[in-house]
Amino acid sequence: MNNKNKIVFFILILVMNITSAQKTWSLNECITYALNNNLQLNEFKYNQDANKETYKQSIRNLLPNISASSSYIKNFGRSENPNTNLFENTEFVSNNYNLEAGLDLFRGFQKMNTIRASKLLHDASKEETLHQKYLLAFRVMSAFYDIQFMEGLHNISKEQEQVSKDNYDLVNRQVGLGQKAKADLYEAQSALLADQLLVTQNLNNITAAKLALIQEMNLQEATTIDIQSSLIELNEDDVTYDRDKNSIFNKAKSFIPIIKAQEFRAKAAQRELAAAKGGLYPSLSLLAGYGSRYVDNGLDSDTGEVIPFNTQIKDNAAQFVGFAINIPISNGWSNHSRVKQQKVATMRAKNNYNIQEQELYQLIQELVQEANALETEYQQSSQKMESQILTFEIAQKRYEKGLISAIELNQSKNLLANSKNENLQVQLRLKVNKSTLDFYQGLPVFNINRAQ
Repeated sequence: MNNKNKIVFFILILVMNITSAQKTWSLNECITYALNNNLQLNEFKYNQDANKETYKQSIRNLLPNISASSSYIKNFGRSENPNTNLFENTEFVSNNYNLEAGLDLFRGFQKMNTIRASKLLHDASKEETLHQKYLLAFRVMSAFYDIQFMEGLHNISKEQEQVSKDNYDLVNRQVGLGQKAKADLYEAQSALLADQLLVTQNLNNITAAKLALIQEMNLQEATTIDIQSSLIELNEDDVTYDRDKNSIFNKAKSFIPIIKAQEFRAKAAQRELAAAKGGLYPSLSLLAGYGSRYVDNGLDSDTGEVIPFNTQIKDNAAQFVGFAINIPISNGWSNHSRVKQQKVATMRAKNNYNIQEQELYQLIQELVQEANALETEYQQSSQKMESQILTFEIAQKRYEKGLISAIELNQSKNLLANSKNENLQVQLRLKVNKSTLDFYQGLPVFNINRAQ
């Protein structure tokens, strides 16, 4: 590669890196990327595919069982002569050919119940895969909002740093004019350094939050990520929304994947119980077959020559058709044991379904209670922040006039920063709470297609 090509190649790489670095990710884009690249989801998809094949095979089990066999046997010593049916010392080679078929006519409806059970288990695996997608979406959303929160804290700390910088410059001028002592400058510098340290810590927290989002998304070869809407904006709809826990629960239990999955598993267990009971009934099968053979010592009585292969196959052909009935009498009581075990499995599946419903209801209860508490906290924290802003503005003016000390000013400044941090945190929690309750009401919070 000559120098010109190297330069062009370097410029292309640089442009690609700049383009990649300039991409700004929305929440939906982050979730979509995570869903397409998360390796843990593959395990649930594989399980879903395996259950799908099990379901298909349960249908194919209704087809007749057909088998063909052939054998090549060399006989020597004392054995039965296939031509005379007498035992004699002879040596010959025989070929046997068989084709058999069997069809279950009745087996206690075991196969039909197995088909229904495997279909329900396949449906359950689809819902479990969807459930994992929603869990991943919630984790990405949490990581996304964590970045917004950390960036909000960083902006607040930058504002505090600028205030400390302005005060330091003011005190420095006043010291130069002899209006303040050198100790006041040290206090102002200490406050500035503390705020600078906080800015650095918040930057580190942003980096850590971005790394957490990158890992949830499985974003390869990325060291940082830029997201949209770095400032959290809370509107009126985020504060007032439906909080009737019974109404939300009734909507949620009809579509939440983990509830549907457990419902399918409970129904599948009932079908498996019916299939197990089918093993207690007699079974009836239809049998049919065709067979023939060839031996190399089959001689024509007239010519004394070996009868040709095709002639022997035709003459030795045998067909059969019939029925077979199997009546289970004891079998070590294993069939009855399977029925009892499956009854327990059915009760366990039903209990797991009830547990999932209970956990969902309790979760919705907690979310509604949290929403009510956060609304009050948001109103109070907003009022507190407005009050602290006015208090700090007065303290700042009094400090500039020398009416209060730097320690008193820093106390007022820190109280303002804390009130802003609290308000920011409440805003974030309210947005997450609303998105979660919206999800349980069936609203399109995430761009995830339920169809699998």
